[in-house]
Amino acid sequence: MSATLNLAPCDSVEIHRLAAKRGDDVPNNERYPALILSDVLSGETDPAEIHALYAENGWGGAWTWQVFDYHHFHPDAFEVLAVAKGSATLMLGGPQGQEVEVSAGDVIILPPGYGHKQIEKRDGFTVCGGYPPGQDNFSTIRDSEGYDDRVLATIRDVAPPDVDPLYGRPFSRLVSMKDT
Repeated sequence: MSATLNLAPCDSVEIHRLAAKRGDDVPNNERYPALILSDVLSGETDPAEIHALYAENGWGGAWTWQVFDYHHFHPDAFEVLAVAKGSATLMLGGPQGQEVEVSAGDVIILPPGYGHKQIEKRDGFTVCGGYPPGQDNFSTIRDSEGYDDRVLATIRDVAPPDVDPLYGRPFSRLVSMKDT
């Protein structure tokens, strides 16, 4: 693992946006896409450094583990997932979404309601999750539980974070950055 965090300059970050349609079992998010920031951490990173970065930018509830191996979503929180080690194939957007390859250094930011699942992990795949202030007491809904109008209202009511978890800049600025 790295001795110090090597965060890429914000203006050089490669951002991919994924918008997934609402499905029968996973609602996704009509207002916000999932964001994938490729190699923003420049490879393997000590989870403690990732947790410290989140905390520095006001994001809390940090944990280190992997992604559940079933489709699920959080209706009441944005979530950041930084790949600290290894690589994986994830399904983002629920069963109707798409497979995405991620590896150490990549960061994913998921809006409320956005489905995600781990399909395959390699080389000790480890992610560090975190949540914006006030959203770290989130709920998890499996696709098998489905959703209703109440869950859709919860998703719509979640305020976007004030700042992003990596740079501490206005979250709206990260969302509006040009895709590369």
